Amino acid sequence: MSGLKTLGPAMALAATLLAATLLPAPARAFDLPREFATCTGRYSALMEHQWLTDGPASEDTERRRNRFADLLDAVIPPGRGREVLGWRIAAKAAQAALLQQATFAADPAARAVARRRADRLIATCDRLLLGA
Repeated sequence: MSGLKTLGPAMALAATLLAATLLPAPARAFDLPREFATCTGRYSALMEHQWLTDGPASEDTERRRNRFADLLDAVIPPGRGREVLGWRIAAKAAQAALLQQATFAADPAARAVARRRADRLIATCDRLLLGA
């Protein structure tokens, strides 16, 4: 039952955002499948990084990742699953590289730059979620 409680708001957001796709092309702000796949990948990388560095935080991150995965499932265009999976994997790899740099780089300045970039990318995704 709790899955339905989580899925309901996700589907409502997806429906609202899908309505935006009915606007003329220049008015569209972004490509929903690409955005949701990218955020799902970023959160997957963050969750795995937190398993190593901050276990309890990974639970909240997993919930957010799952919300994006639900949204992504709702908007994947027919026949484009492979392409969408590629976006998700690429985003996960990029975020994982930033997190590794932010944690393990020898240069403190490089660590700080990577941390700020990783945090900004996650914040971009957070802004897409209601209640985040």
